[in-house]
Amino acid sequence: MSDAAQPTAAEVRAAAEAVKAALDRHLAAVERRSGEDDPAVYEAFNELAAAAEEYDELLYDRYDEVTPFEIPGTEEALPPYTGPEEPNALSVLIRRDYAVVEPQRLLAQAQRVEAVEESGATTAGFDAASGTVHGALGVLFGEFEPDEIASRHKEFGLEEGDSTLWVTASDEPAEPGEWLEAPFEQADPHQVVCRFDVSAVFDDETEDDLDDVADEPDDDAAPGLRGALDEDEDLEPLDADR
Repeated sequence: MSDAAQPTAAEVRAAAEAVKAALDRHLAAVERRSGEDDPAVYEAFNELAAAAEEYDELLYDRYDEVTPFEIPGTEEALPPYTGPEEPNALSVLIRRDYAVVEPQRLLAQAQRVEAVEESGATTAGFDAASGTVHGALGVLFGEFEPDEIASRHKEFGLEEGDSTLWVTASDEPAEPGEWLEAPFEQADPHQVVCRFDVSAVFDDETEDDLDDVADEPDDDAAPGLRGALDEDEDLEPLDADR
């Protein structure tokens, strides 16, 4: 970065003061919290995270120094829960993505399923259903439960991608057929009780952090890692109709 583009010392100092003020606001919000998911605490946390990130970046750009703190997810974190305290219904929203990496294995597995169903007979319907990748997917997802496919995906020539699971709470069960056309659109983030994500992105971030530490000389180790903000469904896997 050129000297002209660097922040001034006054800007760095102002960012540091902003962090101090945000710390005070966060502590005050925590002391006044009205419950476990107080929105005031959530808002103060986000403000503190943003102020710390700003200070961290300016400090690095101006002085090539880092801060020792790392603040967990804010931008991608779920909003505070505002659903019922004693829910009468819940929805488990699941999406799993796969890549078809071995089409021939996929086709062979689908043909085995159809062979059993047809008692070994080769029919026109048999060939039409399992002779294409999309047809084979229909056969396999029609035969096996999604959890079984998840545990045996390699046998079916599939490779796991990202997956997410949300548990949402509500006062009343959804009306039959209400959300089937657009399951993602019916998920209210404010009613999510818990969420679990799996992604190769997280593995890449961990590997990058380990590489950075491994490459760092022992004699001149940095004082800390640079601060960072790290951070529907009743769905069918692969978005395939079952």
